[in-house]
Amino acid sequence: MKLGAILAGVVFVAAVAFGVYMVDIDQTEEGSMPTVSIEGGNLPEFDAEVGEIEVGERDVTVTVPTVDIESPEEDAVASN
Repeated sequence: MKLGAILAGVVFVAAVAFGVYMVDIDQTEEGSMPTVSIEGGNLPEFDAEVGEIEVGERDVTVTVPTVDIESPEEDAVASN
């Protein structure tokens, strides 16, 4: 396991070294940020008519059905 990790590390270092020495980039012109000017403007206006919502609470009695569960006999389950 250690040999594989060492070998992977050597391959990684070799790949990075290869990439660094095989590519040579020279800057040929200075860069600059663009000039931006912002003048005035107007946000749109809206007139909206919305309905009203009343939120409240009340007590309600709910009838919940009863459920009877009958488990099968153990002998019937074992025979399946």
